Amino acid sequence: MEHQQHAVLAAADRLVDAFARHDRDGYFSAFAPEATFIFHNLDRRLATRAEYEAEWALWETRDGFRVHACRSSDRDVQIAGSIAIFTHSVETDLSINGGPFTSVERETIVFEKQSTGDWLAIHEHLSPRS
Repeated sequence: MEHQQHAVLAAADRLVDAFARHDRDGYFSAFAPEATFIFHNLDRRLATRAEYEAEWALWETRDGFRVHACRSSDRDVQIAGSIAIFTHSVETDLSINGGPFTSVERETIVFEKQSTGDWLAIHEHLSPRS
């Protein structure tokens, strides 16, 4: 069980690191094509990775969205068979419309163990942290 938790944390680290570097390809490769996403700043659920990628591209072009850094803390992993639930607090430095902005949120990412042994994200839920 401990080995699986370390593997999930490593998968989460790769995802967060790619996000922190605004590495779009590296970030989205951490998600399954059928992954779903719920973000507090959107009025709808994104039903696939492709929908999120389109939304990300819109944020970049319309809002000047750019991630500059991301810090993960208060991390926890729960394993349930081939599913892992990763939760953490996340603080992100980004720019929107040319201005700096720091978001402070809580996030749940659900990972599924693949036949290769790798953990791939299948759901992300982001909420504001009070």
